[in-house]
Amino acid sequence: MTWLDRLREGLVIPAHPLCLTAGRKFDEPRQRALTRYYLESGAGGFAAGVHTTQFAIRSPEHNLLEPVLRAAAEEARGTEAVLVAGVCGAAPQALREAELARSLGYHCALVSLSALRDAGIDALVAHIAEIGRVLPVFGFYLQPAVGGRVLPYAFWRRAAELDCLVAIKIAPFNRYQTLDVVRAVAESSRARDIALYTGNDDNIVADLLTPFHFNGVSLRIRGGLLGQWAVGTRSAVSLLRRVHEGQNPALLLSLGAQLTDLNAALFDAANGFRGCIAGIHEVLVRQGRMQSRACLDPDEDLSPGQKEEIDRVMAAYPHLLE
Repeated sequence: MTWLDRLREGLVIPAHPLCLTAGRKFDEPRQRALTRYYLESGAGGFAAGVHTTQFAIRSPEHNLLEPVLRAAAEEARGTEAVLVAGVCGAAPQALREAELARSLGYHCALVSLSALRDAGIDALVAHIAEIGRVLPVFGFYLQPAVGGRVLPYAFWRRAAELDCLVAIKIAPFNRYQTLDVVRAVAESSRARDIALYTGNDDNIVADLLTPFHFNGVSLRIRGGLLGQWAVGTRSAVSLLRRVHEGQNPALLLSLGAQLTDLNAALFDAANGFRGCIAGIHEVLVRQGRMQSRACLDPDEDLSPGQKEEIDRVMAAYPHLLE
C-alpha cells in the first residue's frame, strides 16, 4: 500500500509541536522523543512546520525550519508514516520550503495561504499548482482567528480539479465553511481522489461520523490532522478506529462532546485561541514529554484562567489523554 492509499483510508496525523528548553532553545532530544511517541502510539504520520510547530521557526533569528523537519523525518525513517510538511509564504519562500521538505523525504506539503491574504482565486489556484510541481499538496483551510483567511466554495471547486491536490485539512472552525469544502470536492471530477481530513478541533467526532451527500456523491471525512491530537495520540488512534468500525454513534458523539470540552481549555477558546499552542505545551509538560511550555515568542503563554481550565479537563477526561 502506498502512502497515498494510507492517507485516503484515514489516519491520525498529529500537528507536531516544537520542544523548547526553559531558555527557549531548541530541545532536539525531546523533539525526537515526541515524534517517537506519536509513531509508537499508532499515528499514521505527523505534520511538522505547521501552525502548532509555530510559524516563527522560519524567522532568521530562530532558523529552525530545517532542523525541525529533519529531526522528525529521521525519526520516521523505516516506518510507513505519512510525512506532511508545512509550507508558508509567497511563491519564492513556499517553493524553497517545498523543495527542502522533498529533499528530506516528506510526502506532501500542507500549504498555508495566509501570506496571500489579498490574492484572488486565480492567484490562489496558481499558487497551489506551482507548489504541486514540487510536492503533492495537502490543502489547508486555516481558521481566520489564528491567521487564516476566508476561502470560498469557488476557490475549493477550482483547486479540487488540480491533480496535485491529494488531501484537504478542513479547519475553519465553522460549519458553513466546512460544507463549502466538502461540497466543492463532491462536485468536482476528483471526488474519489482527494482525502478529506478534519482540522476542526472543536468538532472532531461529528466531522468523522457524518456522511456528506451532494448531487448523488457521498463523501466522508476519513481522518484528522489536528493540534488536539498532539496530546492523547494513543486515545485518538483508538477513537478513529472505533469510528471506522462503525461503533455506537451515540457513544462516539458523547466522547466527541468531551473532546470538544477538553479542546476548549487547551486551545483557549474563551480568549480567542490566544493560548492554543501554550495549552498543548502545558499538557505535554505535565506528561513529561516537554521540559517547558515556552513558545518562541516570549509574550505567547497561557491566558488568565486557562491553567485552571486545563486542571479541570485533565481531571475529567484522562481517557482522552493517553
